[in-house]
Amino acid sequence: MARLPKLAVFDLDYTLWPFWVDTHVDPPFHRSSDGAVRDRRGQAVRLYPEVPDVLQRLRDLDVPVAAASRTGEIEGANQLLELFDLDRYFAHREIYPGSKVTHFERLQMKTGVVFSQMIFFDDEKRNIVDVSKLGVTCIHVQNGMSLQTLNEGLETFAKAQAGP
Repeated sequence: MARLPKLAVFDLDYTLWPFWVDTHVDPPFHRSSDGAVRDRRGQAVRLYPEVPDVLQRLRDLDVPVAAASRTGEIEGANQLLELFDLDRYFAHREIYPGSKVTHFERLQMKTGVVFSQMIFFDDEKRNIVDVSKLGVTCIHVQNGMSLQTLNEGLETFAKAQAGP
């Protein structure tokens, strides 16, 4: 079996769900009687369809998962992770404004996992550029997180571990 990361880290906005939690929706969130997750105005909010499968696949592979988000809507982001029943997958959460580099430095301190053993999925190129300088394998997510993106990311990670 190919080498696996010791920590998989995900951005939230436009990586796990198709909106900015601090701009496009209106916290607080709740689960309505029809089972949908809705914002304060009753607007339904959703994940990208394959996100639960992606996180379950990592759990099945025994790869711990963390969140790294620069959102200012900390409470809303955590609330969504709970309402979508994703909080059970996340061993660590770094959700606050600032640099993704800071998020990763804190994750390394908390987990003891070196940067070269981490993989990071994010939709913003600037975050990919910043975090890749630390030695983290970074995967640019386009059109939301999917099983295909996960598999391609794990292949990229394994190739990076194998060396030239």
